[in-house]
Amino acid sequence: VDLETAKQELEEFIPHVRTMSDASVRKMAGRDLLRFKQFKKQGIAVKFGRFSQKENDQVRKNVEEFLSITAIDSAEKLLFTSRYPEEKESINRLKVEHGFCEKLSEGIPRPWRLIYYRARKMFDPHNYKGRYTEEEKEKLKKYHALHGNDWKKISEMMSRSNLSVAMKYSEIKSAVNYGPWSKEETQKLIHAVEEVFRKRMETEDANSHSLSKKSHRDLLIDREKLYQKLPWTEIEAKVGTRYWRQCKQKWTTILTNRMTKGQHLYMGIKGLQAKINLIKRLYEMKAEDPDEVNWEELSNTIGDVPRTYVRAKFYKLKVTSVPFWQKKTFSEIVDYLFEEKLPELEEKL
Repeated sequence: VDLETAKQELEEFIPHVRTMSDASVRKMAGRDLLRFKQFKKQGIAVKFGRFSQKENDQVRKNVEEFLSITAIDSAEKLLFTSRYPEEKESINRLKVEHGFCEKLSEGIPRPWRLIYYRARKMFDPHNYKGRYTEEEKEKLKKYHALHGNDWKKISEMMSRSNLSVAMKYSEIKSAVNYGPWSKEETQKLIHAVEEVFRKRMETEDANSHSLSKKSHRDLLIDREKLYQKLPWTEIEAKVGTRYWRQCKQKWTTILTNRMTKGQHLYMGIKGLQAKINLIKRLYEMKAEDPDEVNWEELSNTIGDVPRTYVRAKFYKLKVTSVPFWQKKTFSEIVDYLFEEKLPELEEKL
């Protein structure tokens, strides 16, 4: 299909497709469009965000099956072929012959690119290698001075994953303040987020051939967009004194305070009632995985708060109330909270 037709057809599944580059749209049309249509026939929506345990298991299964079909030695060779220059040609040939793209994405209603990135993160032996030593941090600074943002090259030199070295450099590249946020820092954060939204709106206007005067438009944002995925490394650079994760946490706090008008919804009697309501609603949902939960809907259980706030409160509840929670499935954790913790909270109330 031609580019414009591809965009029109993909828009049904990827609402922001017109903000993507033409090259990305062409790849998505080739790798994803047919799959998306097949999932639609089955009544399955295209997903974004965090991968569920079920999806992780499917990625693992797809990779292992492809290895058994092709007799490629390891997942690292399959997903990080450039690390093996002598075998690169033969591995790439096997990938083409046996439909690597189709096999990797089998049974997963997500864009292929996201599935590929997830597989690389799961199977990279250089990932999850613990805290960086001071020596490693100094090496990272030195390699960045030599190679800039060539994270692929730096990751090979550091024996760490691309994502790991990029995020760690983002953290250490400037003096980060770990104390309370000053008024000036908070204002910088709010302005940085506002700038991101303005840029997005201008792109949307340009793509819809809007003739309105953008410079005179009020910045009206759907509530949900306020805590959707934002370019936090870009926002971090604009704030200047805070690490990206701190910016994300502070933004959630600002939204929570504004949406609740500063009320402490999770303290005292209100807090007890919020925990009780949260446990009951989660139990009623019968979800097998946290990514099957509609956290937006659950936010009304506690009050008018961002879904990230609700997830954080659930995390705190399971950590403080459920013994050996790391070894339990999501549904087992919810069952325990309902059967053991709920009666205790109701008695307190």
